[in-house]
This record gives sequence, C-alpha cells and structure tokens, in this order.
Amino acid sequence: MVHTLAQLRAGHLAGATQLHLSEPLDGFPDDIFALADTLEVLDLNGTGLSALPDDLHRLHRLRILFCSNNAFTELPKGLGACPSLSMIGFKSNRIRSVPPESLPEGLRWLILTDNEVEALPDSIGRCTALQKCMLAGNEISLLPESMKNCTSLELLRLSANRFDVLPDWLCDLPRLSWLAFAGNPFSTAAEAQALTDPAIETVPWAELDLDDRLGEGASGVIYRARYRSGTVAVKLFKGGMTSDGLPQSEMAACLSAGRHPHLIPIRGRVCDHPQSTPVLVMDLIDPAFTTLAGPPSFATCTRDVYAPSLRLETAAIVRMLQGLASAAQHLHSKGVMHGDFYGHNILHDGRGAARLGDFGAASFYATGTARFERLEVRAFGCLIEELLTLCEDAPLALIALKAACLAPDPAERPLFADIHTALAAEAVNLQN
Repeated sequence: MVHTLAQLRAGHLAGATQLHLSEPLDGFPDDIFALADTLEVLDLNGTGLSALPDDLHRLHRLRILFCSNNAFTELPKGLGACPSLSMIGFKSNRIRSVPPESLPEGLRWLILTDNEVEALPDSIGRCTALQKCMLAGNEISLLPESMKNCTSLELLRLSANRFDVLPDWLCDLPRLSWLAFAGNPFSTAAEAQALTDPAIETVPWAELDLDDRLGEGASGVIYRARYRSGTVAVKLFKGGMTSDGLPQSEMAACLSAGRHPHLIPIRGRVCDHPQSTPVLVMDLIDPAFTTLAGPPSFATCTRDVYAPSLRLETAAIVRMLQGLASAAQHLHSKGVMHGDFYGHNILHDGRGAARLGDFGAASFYATGTARFERLEVRAFGCLIEELLTLCEDAPLALIALKAACLAPDPAERPLFADIHTALAAEAVNLQN
C-alpha cells in the first residue's frame, strides 16, 4: 500500500510498521520520526531524495530501507548507526562513494545495483551476517580483502563491473553458492565468441508470429509464437541492467549452453529485430511443467519459498535431482556457471521431470579448475535440503549427499559427475 505525507502528518499512520511514500520529496520528512517506536520497513523508492539525516538511527526498529531510483551520490553515513537495519536497497542511483560508516554491522542484504561505485570500504568485513550482496552494474575492480570475514555470504552479484580478475579467496568462502560475474573485462571475449558463433541458428524476425504473453522476468518478456508451422517461445530482452547483470551476457550463456534434456532448449536468435532488440527463440515447454518454487522473501533472504501444499514422492525428487545434476555437469564442462541454481528457476511436472532455465546470472570461466563448480555444488546442496522437506521419508543416501554438497570447505565437496553417479545409484536402489 502506498501512503501519503498528508496521512502521516494527520496522524492516520500512527503505530504503522511499514511506510511507503512515492510522491516527490525535497528532503527526508521529519514526520517519519513520529513512527520511531514501530516502523520496520521504509520504502522511499523514486521520491527524488539525495540525502538522509545523520540521526536516522532514531528509527531504532527499522529493519528494511528502500531508496532506489533516486539521486543519491553517496551511500548515507547515517545508515551505519541504525541498530536494527539489515536490508538496504539503493539500486539505480548515482552512488559513487560508500563511506566506511555507512554499513551497519547487522547488514544481511545490500543492494547497490546499477550505480557508479568504484570501491567498497574495508568496513564491509565487519558485516559478518551479510548473506546477499548485489553489486552488478558498477565500476568496481577490486574487492577489499576484509570481505574474507563475510563468512555468511551466500549470494554475490559482480556482473558488469571492471574486474580483470576475481580474488583467489572468493571461492574459499564457506557459504558462497550463487555467484555472477559476467560482463567484466576478463569474461567479455568468451561472451563475444558465444554471441557470434556461426553454428547458432539465425531466426528471421519476419517469420515469427507473436501470440499471447507467457511471462515476464527482470531481463525480458516471453511470448508464444508461430514459427515455420510450429509453436515456440520467444524472449524479447528489455535491455539495461538487471540485478544479475546484462541481457547480452544472459543471451551469450544461453547460446553457449547448447542442448541438453534437462535445459530449456534454445532454437536460435533473432538478429534483424526492427528495434535491434535482442531476441531468443526457444522450444515451448509443455504446460504440465510448473515452477518448482517462488523466489526468496525478505525473511528467507537467500532461500526459496515453496507452496505449503507441495508434496513430492521420494523417487520423483531423486529423478529430478539426477536430471539437474546432469544439466549442471553439462554446463560446467563448457565453462558455464549457472549462478542462480534455484528452485524458482526450475520447471517440473511433479513426477520427477525437470528443466533448468533463466541464465540471467550465468558466467563464463576458464575450464581446468573446479573451484566455480564447487560453488554451484553448494547451491545444489541447498536445493536437496529444500526438496527433502517435501517428501515423507528422506533416504539416508540423499541426506549424506546433501551434507557433502554443503561442506564448509569447498575443496571437500563432490563434483557434479560424482553427484550424478550417486543419484543414479539411489534411483536404482529405490526401484528395487
């Protein structure tokens, strides 16, 4: 619900735990401090603000603050003194500077996507509760070594920055599971090669007859379409920065992934759209397939939200995981990390058939090292953990596999080839 200053000033919002103002603001309204004893969520997105008061800590119960699509050039220093603040969202401002005192020690979720940030302060190492850090679309070339202390960090977005190389210690973080780094100088050559691969089919725009819209995500809109007497799905990319990175990076990863029975099949790309919009043409998935889970909530932060009514047979879960492990093995053999291996990016039919989609966070890396694969293995372990809550009797072998995938020392985690073998053996065991 959107509120107004008039409601606030008239006392109609007394005792509110959430406040959402969208009208243009010349400055931070002091009237908000009247809610100091109750306010937990404050949304000031798109209000034109460029500063916050230094005494923001008076909002001592404030947990979540949104100030995206505004005019900030510096992350406000007053944020760091807010005793309960755990989620900060300043997407699409003009922030260049992040002062050391602007980061509260209890921070769990930091969103600085699509700004002009050149460096993070060493003080981020004090944010040991940090789980989710969104930094795509900035000017960062180095991460402070103090981030080694961010041992709770699970999701990190570094796409479309200025990195020539990623720090060695990054893949040693014990909980890091979802990493995106496409669109940086060290990966642009691989992306360009994928986008110009002559083996990829080119689909003429004039031969596509768009029908109803099937869905919309952060990076694009998907339509049903007719193509050469058949039905396909067509994704028109929106352009611009998403929380995961650049649309062209997503397209490059999709094209490079190739065909696999547990990936959403790509037919080709359109190169002659009249507005030069990037377009992907994909197989249309049977409507019997539905999305496995919803994305993380504010409360869960990095973990998906499943429908309370969803229940799956143990054999179906093992079959699903076996197919997804095979898909992940296929991707990593090509030096592609999915980066968003989540239930909300998986389509399933309830009987164990599954397709992994959404390559918005996918990244290219040089094969020959298993470090990035073992990050994704931890994401797979989180998926196993979640799926085990949906069945009646969890096999001991699956519980053991989950523990191995979640091992705090990444070097001790199995690779997807080993995971696939273990799941195949368990599938046979369940049949006997």
